[in-house]
Amino acid sequence: MTRTEKALKWGVTTGSCAALAAKAAALKLIEGKSVTCVDIPFPDGSRLKYAIIAVSGDGVSASATVIKDAGDDPDVTDGAKIKVTLATNDSGAINFHAGIGVGTISRAGLAIVPGEAAINPGPRSMIRAALAEVCSGGFEVTVAVTAGEKLAEKTFNPRLGIVGGISILGTTGRVRPFSAPALREALKCSLAVAVAAKIDQLVLVPGNMGNKAAQHCYAVRPDQIVDVSNEWGFMLAEVQKHSFKQLLVVGHPGKLAKLPRGQWQTHSAHSSSAVPYVCELAEELFSQPLTQVNTVEELFMQRLNVRQRTQLGNRLAGEISHAIENNYPHLAPNSVVLINLKRQIIGQAGELSSWTKS
Repeated sequence: MTRTEKALKWGVTTGSCAALAAKAAALKLIEGKSVTCVDIPFPDGSRLKYAIIAVSGDGVSASATVIKDAGDDPDVTDGAKIKVTLATNDSGAINFHAGIGVGTISRAGLAIVPGEAAINPGPRSMIRAALAEVCSGGFEVTVAVTAGEKLAEKTFNPRLGIVGGISILGTTGRVRPFSAPALREALKCSLAVAVAAKIDQLVLVPGNMGNKAAQHCYAVRPDQIVDVSNEWGFMLAEVQKHSFKQLLVVGHPGKLAKLPRGQWQTHSAHSSSAVPYVCELAEELFSQPLTQVNTVEELFMQRLNVRQRTQLGNRLAGEISHAIENNYPHLAPNSVVLINLKRQIIGQAGELSSWTKS
């Protein structure tokens, strides 16, 4: 752990919050106690002590609520109210249900089967362990999250086929601040869904703009699209583990032009501006110097005429395609389409006939 990471405050996962609330609800239901704080075991054997903000019960069921603290991680669920409602059953099993604001799985390929509440295996294990400290009997466990459906719009859930709210997540119980692994796990889930759906023509995009352009310009379904964010090196390595027949990359050159320069993590904190490289290509093509170019979009849309725009766009798309092919030789044949901020095509390379709308 670096010095910077040590200075940052760690948080707790939604799974930890659900386990805390479940234990508090069990104490109310089984022992009649209304607690303001409980402690639960983490998977590594350590323990977490945490505040409970509300407890209620009527002898038939009981509920408890926790407010999530994500620490210094920019988590969309930071401050969310996570409520667990319990009722006992005679089967001895612990069954999980999606309350308001918690999603339901609708597609294969994730860790939980379709039709089940989007409560991942790690949180389920933590909830079981927390409940076992109160009672060994069976429970019906319903997890709800205030405003969870709105929060889910800011996550990968809609693209993963998780409907109705957020997922209850976490493997260790803790949130490591500003951690890339959490994003990478979400990206791997997106790919797993495509694999499970037997998609053989895959589309990779940096984000929402490329997503919309791919569907507007080509014969592409939403379930074929995987958002890569800035993790191009990581995701291309993951993609080449699978047997896709064709690969289409759609995005803005401000991001994708970094790939031929060997910058496979395209976040500005880990890569340099694409402007100098794109200007070099333009100067080589048109034998004219370019000065004071601030953005790639400005170069394409303000400094070049239509013919030059197409020439540069196609050349750049070809460079991106070759870079992907050379660095990830086990990938399916790839095609690259570059778009501007209005989602208009400004360059392309590779075989695109199979992607063309009829």
